[in-house]
Amino acid sequence: MRLGVCYYPEQWPEEWWAQDAAQMVALGIEQVRIGEFCWSRVEPQPGVFDWGWLDRAVHVLAAAGLKIVMCTPTATPPKWLIDADPDMLAVGPDGRRRTFGSRRHYDFSSDRYLEQSRRITREYGARYGHHPAVIAWQTDNEYGCHDTVVSHSLAAVQRFRLWLQERYGGIGNLNSIWGNVFWSQEYGSFDEIGSPVGTVTEANPAHWLDYRRFASNEVVRFNRAQCEILRSLSPKRVLVHNFMQLFTAFDHHEVAADLDVASWDSYPIGALEMFWFGLDDKQRWLRTGHPDFTAFHHDLYRGMSRQSFWVMEQQPGPVNWATWNPAPASGMVRLWTWEAFAHGADVVSYFRWRQAPFAQEQMHAGLQTPDREWDQGAQEVALVAAELPQVPPAGTVRATVALVFDYPSIWALQTQPQGGDYDGLRLAFEAYSALRSLGLDLDIVSAQADLKGYAMIVLPAVPLVSDGLMAALKASDAQLVLYPRSGSKLDGMRIPANLAPGRLRELINVRIPRVESLRPAEHEPVHYQDQTGVAGRWRESLDMGAGATATAHFVDGSPAVARQGRVHYLAGWFDEALQRALLRDIAREAGLSPVPLPAGLRIRRRGNTLFAFNYTDAPLQLNVSNAKWVVGSGTVPGRGVCIAERTESP
Repeated sequence: MRLGVCYYPEQWPEEWWAQDAAQMVALGIEQVRIGEFCWSRVEPQPGVFDWGWLDRAVHVLAAAGLKIVMCTPTATPPKWLIDADPDMLAVGPDGRRRTFGSRRHYDFSSDRYLEQSRRITREYGARYGHHPAVIAWQTDNEYGCHDTVVSHSLAAVQRFRLWLQERYGGIGNLNSIWGNVFWSQEYGSFDEIGSPVGTVTEANPAHWLDYRRFASNEVVRFNRAQCEILRSLSPKRVLVHNFMQLFTAFDHHEVAADLDVASWDSYPIGALEMFWFGLDDKQRWLRTGHPDFTAFHHDLYRGMSRQSFWVMEQQPGPVNWATWNPAPASGMVRLWTWEAFAHGADVVSYFRWRQAPFAQEQMHAGLQTPDREWDQGAQEVALVAAELPQVPPAGTVRATVALVFDYPSIWALQTQPQGGDYDGLRLAFEAYSALRSLGLDLDIVSAQADLKGYAMIVLPAVPLVSDGLMAALKASDAQLVLYPRSGSKLDGMRIPANLAPGRLRELINVRIPRVESLRPAEHEPVHYQDQTGVAGRWRESLDMGAGATATAHFVDGSPAVARQGRVHYLAGWFDEALQRALLRDIAREAGLSPVPLPAGLRIRRRGNTLFAFNYTDAPLQLNVSNAKWVVGSGTVPGRGVCIAERTESP
């Protein structure tokens, strides 16, 4: 477990570098990320390189004993390169070409930009690939940020046609699977197919889903090209990319397959402001972030890493990009750091070393203020650094609960939500949050994962069930929880011939003849045992076949939850309390020991170490037997952390 920071030597006077490096080490920083936005300084003119300043920066950092994560600079192609080849710019859904002046303006489908990416990566790899201080490489930066995965350029359309031809073989097959007989949409050749924008009303959902799949594959291609070069020129170094939060525009599992480490950029307060959270949650968690937000991403990215995951950018203060930007409450930078380690992180790296006094991110806090004084985040980093030696290293063991997260399924739900507020990503998060509020540890896994050994498997947003996933579910003896819309779509966005839940009917004999989306003010009461909850946003009608029984009912008496053996099907988007009650009882049947935690208290086990986190302002009591407290005690302070060894479950 080590601490890092993101540093931009090109943005500061060279005479500051040595002092910056010395202060990093004194603070407890061991690792520094550099280089992701400096292409114009390294290559100010085509083929003319100025490595001197970067060589000196690397030397200064290495001399201080810092490990270096070197980045490829391809997220910000310089002006001279764009001027030489404007076709490498992406095209938005409005048909307008992106312009120079910010970042991430390139087109993943541009073969010429791909070659430029390879060229500059080879230059970086040849220069620093064997430097003893360079321990890792970050490819590019935040793939897809600012909605830049999908491009509608001519290059993208041409490559999409080739992708379709490889996928479907013949145009007749595509017409059949897409259902192009509808509205006379049949194509005579692949060359007639464009991108699914500019249509009078919605485009064919099969067209959109395939365009999303294609665009995701373009990201995989781009990342793979850099990985192949870096593995050749810089062997035995870790390859990493910094993914983002609540971002689903490409299949992260497929991109991560070419990396050693999946890392992510953690901004809990900015995300609370910008995403779906209601006004009550935004007020309640204003300066802490939602208690399950960072944990969700830790478990998501750990699940796709060959090695332990990293947090490449941790929020240390107010950000600049949300609609409103509150400052973190005192103690939260420390709490977020320990929470990442609790979920298996090897590195937590802060963004950034010093707040910039210029350009687009000048309102984004760092560990230092622009006048080189310490900000509050740095004081909490120093505290974590002092505490780290007290906590013995521990491996991350497999959890007992698996939550299946499938990017193509999320795209399918985004393509055809059928309700203005149906968000598969949100439903997956709510299921995760309910499980975590019961004190359970989770693994978030892909639809291709090995599911053997899990006691409980949850599918909150998986309308597309692959052969591999179906085989894994059938082979498992876990308690299986299917949320609404599970198995409801086939390739081509078609409804299964036997209706939803499609092939999952082999596991539970129910049929969904009708679904309905509900307006925000509409709630359908649901009776479960001795409590009443509600379904909002979504309700399904359930026809019960032989072997299936109802365990909860809507107020009209129709089944709301069906069960057959170890398989449970939820026929609605249930409120938080009802989800928690259902999952609690299913977890008990799985042989687990769920314990509802006080609101804002969360726990996580890493090996024999138990971590407790309090997102509220008031102290909370955690009753744990056989505990040797190494940080804090069983009373978890407000916005505090407690860590114990050799514990039993609370």
